[in-house]
Amino acid sequence: MEIDYASCKRLGSSYRALPKSYQQPKCTGRTPLCKEVLNDTWVSFPSWSEDSTFVSSKKTQYEEHIYRCEDERFELDVVLETNLATMRVLETVQKKLSRMSAEEQAKFRLDNTLGGSSEVIHRKAIQRIYGEKAPDIIDGLKKNPAVSVPIVLKRLKTKEEEWREAQRGFNKIWRELNEKYYLKSLDHQGINFKQNDTKVLRSKTLLNEIESIYDERQEQASEDNAIPLTGPHMTRSYEDKQILEDAASLIIHHVKRQTGIQKEDKYKIKQVIYHFIPDLLFAQRGELSDVEEEEEAEMELDEGNDKKHNGVASGGGGGGSPTKSKLMFSNTNAQKLRGSEEAYNLFYVNNNWYIFLRLHQILCSRLLHIYGQAEKQIEEDCRERDWEKEVLGLKRDKNDNPAIQLRLKEPMDIEVEDYYSAFLEMVKNLLDGNMDASQYEDTLREMFTIHAYVGFTIDKLIHNIIRQLQHLVSDDVCLQVVELYLSERRRGAAGGSLTSQCVRAGWETSYQWKAERTMADENCFKVMFMQSKGQVTMTIELLDTEESQTDDPLDVQHLASYMEQYVGAEAAQCHHTEGFYFKPVFLPRNLRKFRKWQIKQITAMKNRRAWRLGLGVESASNLDCRFKLNTHKMVFVMNSEDYMYRRGALVKARKSQYVVAQTQHQRFGEWHQKWLSQNVTGEMDTVVQDWLMGEEEEEMVPCKTTRETVHVNGIPVHRYQVDYSKQPPSP
Repeated sequence: MEIDYASCKRLGSSYRALPKSYQQPKCTGRTPLCKEVLNDTWVSFPSWSEDSTFVSSKKTQYEEHIYRCEDERFELDVVLETNLATMRVLETVQKKLSRMSAEEQAKFRLDNTLGGSSEVIHRKAIQRIYGEKAPDIIDGLKKNPAVSVPIVLKRLKTKEEEWREAQRGFNKIWRELNEKYYLKSLDHQGINFKQNDTKVLRSKTLLNEIESIYDERQEQASEDNAIPLTGPHMTRSYEDKQILEDAASLIIHHVKRQTGIQKEDKYKIKQVIYHFIPDLLFAQRGELSDVEEEEEAEMELDEGNDKKHNGVASGGGGGGSPTKSKLMFSNTNAQKLRGSEEAYNLFYVNNNWYIFLRLHQILCSRLLHIYGQAEKQIEEDCRERDWEKEVLGLKRDKNDNPAIQLRLKEPMDIEVEDYYSAFLEMVKNLLDGNMDASQYEDTLREMFTIHAYVGFTIDKLIHNIIRQLQHLVSDDVCLQVVELYLSERRRGAAGGSLTSQCVRAGWETSYQWKAERTMADENCFKVMFMQSKGQVTMTIELLDTEESQTDDPLDVQHLASYMEQYVGAEAAQCHHTEGFYFKPVFLPRNLRKFRKWQIKQITAMKNRRAWRLGLGVESASNLDCRFKLNTHKMVFVMNSEDYMYRRGALVKARKSQYVVAQTQHQRFGEWHQKWLSQNVTGEMDTVVQDWLMGEEEEEMVPCKTTRETVHVNGIPVHRYQVDYSKQPPSP
């Protein structure tokens, strides 16, 4: 009988009711209790994957091992329980035969159930032991149980002992497999993460990521026939500055053990990690060794004699000490902005610096993820212990974990409070080769369970970072990028307070032109580190340098000097016609006004509250423009703007609105009356009023017009309302 389950009565999404016309198959061996509790109406109706929106995840190889162990355990349990049930039935038959006489035993016969309640269970148990001879054995049990039962029962007991012994051996194997694969089976992201992360951390992938975003923005602008939008293509955050210390510790730990890196390069890498990166991220500098600190102190003493000591080391010439020439970053004015609430650092970088900064941010974010998970586990563990102590009056031991009691995993020797510090030590051991990768991953899973996958590729990430650091301290362009940044930093063109960013616009533009010239053969990235409310955000923008590279390099150089001399604060001491290659486009009187305004702005911004009270104006300078270097032609960028708003202007406008409206209404009324007296006669005015009130003698729909005078903002206004005795026909 074919049943259309789709048209049957439903119970949820998984069950259908059999139709009343369906004839139930016969079932023997049911007791009254079975008839009372067993289900004969509802059947399972599967929903296929194409009918469901739920996306099921594919089992991992470790889950397959766990499932296979469970299936084998279940099948063996079924065999043992079936054999045991048959033994009990035959033991009952044997006891019954022992109470019979010889004649009764000869006449005694067994039915198809062999003295039990099921035909199938006992038949399968005998077939499992006797194989092809099972039908003859079953026939003998039916016809001559007195002879057959003792023989079969003895064989069943022998097999019971044999299988129980095998089960004990299998239990040991299954327990080892469960302990080996239990945590791995829970980790659904680890395998794919390791495979994908290797590709994600490649230099080519990181460059393609931002270039694809840049291309999409360019294509969108070309489709809309508009100028491409400006602004960062990528934004990343540093949520916790303390993680910088852990990242630096791991990087320097591995750098020290690299035999392929020269000692001088190692020293430069230490300064980049301990000094330069914390300066960019408004964090506390790391501590150098005693020898390094002495060298830094000596360099600061010689600051007055060598003004270029804050740049990149260029050798040991000029009779200077070789150790002194190694110091790349002094402590002078390095961290003035660290305590500022709103500040930024501007850094124009090339491909290698971009890749390093991306990898460094990824490392910090993953360390922070592990740290956050460790903190959550500490809180959960404390909460569970407090609850058990207060409610149950028990003190839980760390080995009371259900997974440990079920022997699914071994007890941990590390306390929950030490998980994060133990993780850092494990990473160092992995980098040193003192720990196997599989052991590292297994231990990480035991500590952080399904959240451990983030730390599986930390070692490869650190390897990539060190590879980029070697380029940064040895490649000429990378060194020029740092030297340019430091020189621009000294004159205030590479960052400062966000409130005074507009004052540095000219200097920053000059810095950008110099950076594009330095990185003429590769990409130029504008990287900004902005600190707000204790959190640091890194924004990255890939600059369009194709147009500027087509211009004459001499023009670029002269234009940069031209802008510096006219816009820079130091230009106040120079004559406005001195040393220019191009004809000046700024009027001297405007420059004088601008410099005076600059001085007032800088002075007022030192005290923000005084600045607000003194100026009473809010403004934003987001208007962008571009210059053609050959002609100085200026083009404004779309979706960029400046605005200025004086505080209290809206309140004053609301207060004066009534007076302004009255005055304007009075002026309009006077003009209107004058115009009426000159152009409208009394008769014409009467006709208009009659038409408005519906009193004209023309054929009109019967209606009644009323006029009501109301005051809107103190001004009288006439409102007319028409009531029809019948609805006018629709046109």
